[in-house]
Order: sequence, then structure tokens, then C-alpha cells
Amino acid sequence: MTTARMEAFSDGVIAIIITIMVLEMKIPHGDGLKELRPLLPVFLSYVLSFFYVGIYWNNHHHMLHACTAVTGSVLWANLHLLFWLSLFPFTTGWMGENHFTAMPTALYGVVLLMAAIAYYLLQKVIIQTQGQDSILKKAIGRDWKGKLSPVLYIAAIVATLRASWIAQAILVIAALIWLIPDRRIEKRLASSREP
Repeated sequence: MTTARMEAFSDGVIAIIITIMVLEMKIPHGDGLKELRPLLPVFLSYVLSFFYVGIYWNNHHHMLHACTAVTGSVLWANLHLLFWLSLFPFTTGWMGENHFTAMPTALYGVVLLMAAIAYYLLQKVIIQTQGQDSILKKAIGRDWKGKLSPVLYIAAIVATLRASWIAQAILVIAALIWLIPDRRIEKRLASSREP
């Protein structure tokens, strides 16, 4: 299988995830701004999740461009990542509908943590398939963002025991860290193509 086929499948799944998340926002009865006020937590949870899914899509895209071959283990690792991403609509909706209370926020943090672990495993499987001299291995380097994110997700999960707003702040900080696109893979691919 080519990486293009796996990327196209993944793109389709991610597009469906975003579509399901936006469909969770119910249209209010009435045409005034006061009818929108109760939807604010649902909208804010959607915005946060939209950024997270977008971050995964962006980084997944770059990672697959550095992948030269797709094996069965790469396919399964990719499906593992898509499984955790597919839970975003449920946890996003539950968190928004319950106004960011502790249990929904903690579960949202668990899903983010598991998605981060799945992404890390996909990276490792691709590197294992291509060898230690692969473009992806060279591009990842120390990967401080990848190491910091799970720590932040765990901190957010624990923070829900104290106050869910602290957990939400941590989750927003983690998203902001990744909002600036990671250009390591792009740079490594460009340098490998130079004569």
C-alpha cells in the first residue's frame, strides 16, 4: 500500500470527526443572542477540539510525507491513532454539554493522552520500518513538544480533582504549544531533496 492511500483514508476519517463534532452543536430556538448563551460551553469545547484535530491532521500529514513504505504494523498503528481521534466528538460533546465539569474534562484529557501515545507509537513504528537513518528519525530530534504534551495532559487530568478550570487552562496551553506548525519534517524533507 502506498502512503498516499493511507493518508487519504486518514484524511477522510478526520474530516468525518470534525463534521460529527460540529453537528453536536444544536441550533437554538429563537433568533436572539440570549438563545446562543447556553451554547457557549458547547461552542468553546468544539473550538478546542477543532484545534486539536487540526493539529493532529497537520502533523500526521507531514509525518506521512516522510514515510516511504506502509507495512501492516504501520497500518495498525495508524488505525490505533484514528480510534482515539474518533472519540473526540463524544468527549467534546459531553464536556461542553456539562459546562466543563470534572469528570467530562478528565475523560477528555484521557482521550488526548491516549491520542498522544498513539501518535508517538505511529512515529516509532514508521521509524522502525524505515530504520534509524530515516528522514522521520532525523527530523524528530529531541521532540520536546511530543514529550511535554503527555505531561500536560496528565497534569490536566489530575487538576480536575482540584478545579476543572485549571485543567481547561492546561489543555489550552498544550494546544497553543502545537498551534505553531512543526516544521522539522518539512525542513528535513527539503534538505534531503537538495543535490
